[in-house]
Amino acid sequence: MIISRKWLQQYMDISDLSIEELADKITNSGSEVEGIEKMSQGSNLVIGHVLECVEHPDSDHLHICKVDLGETVEQIVCGAPNVAAGQKVIVARVGAVLPGGEIKAGVIRGQESNGMICSLLELGVSPHMLSEESKNGIEILDESAPVGNEDPLGYLGLDDEILDIGLTPNRNDCMAAWSMALEAGAVLHKEVKIPYADGASAKGEATKLKVSSETEKCPLFLGKVIRNVTIKESPKWMKELLMASGIKSINNVVDISNIVMLETGQPLHFYDIDAIVAQEITVKDHIEESYTALDGVEYQLDASDIVITTEGKPIGIAGIMGGDDSKIEETTKGIIIEAAIFHHVSIRNTARRLNLNTDASVRYQKGIEPMATFKAMDRAVQLLCEYADATGLEETVQFGSNNYTPVAFHVNLNRINRLLGTDFALEEVMQVLSDLHLTPTMEGEDIHVVIPSYRTDLTIEEDIAEELIRILGYDRLPRTLPQLPATLGKLNKRQQLRRKFKSCLADLGYNEAVSYSLIGDKEKEDAVMGKEQLYTLASPMSEERKYVRSSILPSLLECISYNQARSMKDVALFEISNVYGVNEVEERLCVAASGALHKNRWQKYSVDVDFYTIKGLLQAMMASIGYDEKRILFKENKLDVKNFHPYRSAEVYLGKELLGILGQVHPVLAKKYDINETIAMEINLEVLLKNKPSKVKYSEVSKYPSVTRDYALVVKEDVKVADILQSIKKNGKLDKENIIQNVEVFDVYMGEHVEAGYKSIALSVTFQSFAKTLKDSEINEIHEKIMASLKKDVDAQLRT
Repeated sequence: MIISRKWLQQYMDISDLSIEELADKITNSGSEVEGIEKMSQGSNLVIGHVLECVEHPDSDHLHICKVDLGETVEQIVCGAPNVAAGQKVIVARVGAVLPGGEIKAGVIRGQESNGMICSLLELGVSPHMLSEESKNGIEILDESAPVGNEDPLGYLGLDDEILDIGLTPNRNDCMAAWSMALEAGAVLHKEVKIPYADGASAKGEATKLKVSSETEKCPLFLGKVIRNVTIKESPKWMKELLMASGIKSINNVVDISNIVMLETGQPLHFYDIDAIVAQEITVKDHIEESYTALDGVEYQLDASDIVITTEGKPIGIAGIMGGDDSKIEETTKGIIIEAAIFHHVSIRNTARRLNLNTDASVRYQKGIEPMATFKAMDRAVQLLCEYADATGLEETVQFGSNNYTPVAFHVNLNRINRLLGTDFALEEVMQVLSDLHLTPTMEGEDIHVVIPSYRTDLTIEEDIAEELIRILGYDRLPRTLPQLPATLGKLNKRQQLRRKFKSCLADLGYNEAVSYSLIGDKEKEDAVMGKEQLYTLASPMSEERKYVRSSILPSLLECISYNQARSMKDVALFEISNVYGVNEVEERLCVAASGALHKNRWQKYSVDVDFYTIKGLLQAMMASIGYDEKRILFKENKLDVKNFHPYRSAEVYLGKELLGILGQVHPVLAKKYDINETIAMEINLEVLLKNKPSKVKYSEVSKYPSVTRDYALVVKEDVKVADILQSIKKNGKLDKENIIQNVEVFDVYMGEHVEAGYKSIALSVTFQSFAKTLKDSEINEIHEKIMASLKKDVDAQLRT
């Protein structure tokens, strides 16, 4: 925020403070003054009158001037090309100190010179505030300039000092000079008088003007016709304030629109009334055509841009810049005023895309106070009547509403003191709240505050506490040690699960990855168990990073692709991270691996990953935290055959609740990411966290011998091995002890010697007791039960 000393002086008396003292007080209140700049610099200056100007006899560009300084006439050698007799000029006398150094008397090519005729550049005025004529020569003053005046910079309005204030994101209100003045008044404990013009725009005759909006990006639009204005030079005070703000004066009407924007923070736009013949203004989007703006540049409008139109034709890029075909010119007789609220995200996107950051667009992007639209309209009408001879006012027309409801609530001084650790007295707190224009009133032990419309950052009691401490001074905070309860340092359930899985996977040779959580359209489409609605960034860095991801797997596939493209063919990765949907957050584990998990080139030994690798990994991990195989159920994958191979993948359930999906990545998806055959798994850790695992029990190794029997069973092709295993395991009871310790499939065969439509499955069953040595009769008894059960459950026969 740029604001000058003169501007603040309009609203309060700060003559007792130097610019450095003012900057210190504002900085100590939380709004850091990042720089102090003088509009011009120079001592021992005077306004002079060039009485005589002749060419230097020994130079082709120097002139010898006789200059009347009021009390004396001095000879000055000047090299400016535009110096001439009869001019009023700024003279730096001998001994003057300028930004370039001290002025001394001297002799230039044989001619005496006592001083220097100055240009504004030599007096430290910023080049962007000057015309080309001023940059290339001395400054020529008007004929009425008083000769001998020893404050020429003040005469020109260049004696101002400028504060560059860095605002925190929550203080967008201080982008307006009025709000900045109220803030400074509260900090300095001074009375502030703001030139509000409430109701100035209410007067006016009946109007034919119609305003409307066809987009939700413009909730409020005010329009007003003023049939007659006089285009002329702006008053001196207005030009000086604009100059201090880095804005060139154009004419009184255009300057009023700029001054009101700087005062209220609300951008305005004035249209030449003759350019809007239909007396109709409509705000639209989805207009895709080229348009020439005020700067004379042709811009290509996009469907997302907000555009001001009349009769369906653009007359301005909303919130950024008006059009060249409706601008205010010397021939303008009447105007139409626009004051509106536009969606700040849309303005930001348009300004970035068009590379067109204007004073208006910056204010829209940072946010404008709800009532600024009405304040700006009132102030603009008041200034137009006063400085542009405005007549023929028509009534203000309005579309939509700002939906503003004043904020008011109670605060308690005791709670605030406890929160801050302070001992603020009621009297000083009430004074600060009054200085902040919060109209405090006592209601019992509480203080009732009413928040002004421009302080959108104040919504709760803690905000008021922050206001008190920054105004009263952070040095009022006592030096105390924090009081923290003694707690037992331990991991919560989520942290324990996360650490357990990380350790387990790292021990098995998997590397942890940390991938980017922002994704594009490609990753969005490839989500596993993705969310229907994703968070979309309001201002993404790029199209590839505009969503917050709802699945981890696409990110890991990109990691695998990156490694394989760099000759790392064997990759095993995992990541534990949050995924997001609108109003949803889940923590997930994703594992992806390709190539060999274990390899020894010397012994020509290699174990490539496959479906069973990932299935066994999950079973081992689940068992380690107390979820045994009875609670984990694998089903044929029918949920996601787009990302996973339909015949080499499975859905995983914990009880009846979906835990995740695992298996081989679909070949089409693998090709899309340019990776080799890859297996993957993504599971929802929230399912594990809300279920209760069994206690992980450990038992000693049995000291009794085990007995292994092999079975070759013939079953129909559609019989699942899982059903066979379940049928066998349920018959392992002997004297209340389960003696079937393991069942392992070691062969599946279909072909010669096996009937068509059937398959042969070979299994090895291990029997062992922890209480005794098993007898053949006992094992045979269990064997008979197993065969009977297999016949009943899956119609299995022993292969002969």
